[in-house]
This record gives sequence, structure tokens and C-alpha cells, in this order.
Amino acid sequence: MVSLIYSAICSIDGYVADEQGNFDWAVPDAQVHSFVNELERGVGTYLLGRKMYETMIPWEAMAHEDLDGSSVSGGSSVPEEFAGIEAATVEFAEIWGGIDKVVYSTTLTEVSTARTTIVRDFDADAVRALQSEAVQDISIGGPTVAARAFAAGLVDECRLFLCPVSVGGGLRALPEGRLDLQLLEEKTFDSGVIYLRYFVR
Repeated sequence: MVSLIYSAICSIDGYVADEQGNFDWAVPDAQVHSFVNELERGVGTYLLGRKMYETMIPWEAMAHEDLDGSSVSGGSSVPEEFAGIEAATVEFAEIWGGIDKVVYSTTLTEVSTARTTIVRDFDADAVRALQSEAVQDISIGGPTVAARAFAAGLVDECRLFLCPVSVGGGLRALPEGRLDLQLLEEKTFDSGVIYLRYFVR
């Protein structure tokens, strides 16, 4: 059976967004972005809450554009310091476009991305059935919908990217209550971001 993986980029004190809803401090640099891309290659389906889905929609239009709006393959002139970021961004957009997406929302009436289905309520049994039939890992994004997956005992792995910033409050990356985790992998990036991969006991 494939794994259900929860991934989040968060502050060192455990928030994916601050009290004003800002998360500009969480934008990955080229090194982190490239690492994320490699992880996402093993994913076949995204399970997303509405807000996370709406945050991700712009990736749909980025697959063939670089920072100044021209094709990467077209030989555009990009400053060297941005070249790695640009390449990683386009690469992720292409990965995003090739993955099936399930959006949990009671209010969303239509989607603007390919391979996307709206589901009105998070049903743990339906997710288990999806997992039993999947041939690639499933990623769940957005702490609110992920909290329901944690509560149902569905999450197999938790992957956190801790940014070197403390925001003091906001939207928590992990649900309240106890989680027993086993560290499987860790990596520190030049920017100070720390990647932690856990097995959920």
C-alpha cells in the first residue's frame, strides 16, 4: 500500500502562516525548491483543502513560463542568481500539472485546474479506498484537512520544512493534541531551512 504523506513549510515555532495570514517567509529558495520537486515526483494524488488549493492554482499557468513571462526553453536572459529558482519553479509547475487533485470544499462550485475533483466532505473510508487502489503516494496539503486525516489515523509520514523565523502565532502546521513520531530523515539547507521526515506511529 502507498503512503499518505503530510507536507508543510512552516516557521520554527510551527505555523504555516502568521496571524495576518502571511507566509512570504516560507517561499523556498532554489536549493529547497529543487529538493521539494524530487519528493513530489513520487506523488500521484494531492488531497487539498480549499484554501491550499486556491494558493496552488497559479502553478497551473506557470508550467511554460519563467520569471519574466517567456519560455525557459526559448533562451530568455535571466540573472544568474535567479536561474536556479526559475528552473525549479517551472519544474514544479510541470509536476503539479501531472498530478491528480482532490479538493475538499463545501462552497467551491468549479475548478480551474486540470485533473481536479471537488469532494464536499472528508471521508476517511473513501481515502482508505483511494489509498488501497493507488500506485503512487498520496500527499495531503493544508493543515485543516490534514488534521482530519491525522485524527482518522490515515497519515503515514509527516514531512516538515522548518524556516528560520518565529512568527509567534497563526495557523498551526500540526493539529492540537499528541502525535508520536519517529525521525526517519533530516537535512539542513544553506538558507537555514531544516527538513524533517517522520514516520507517524
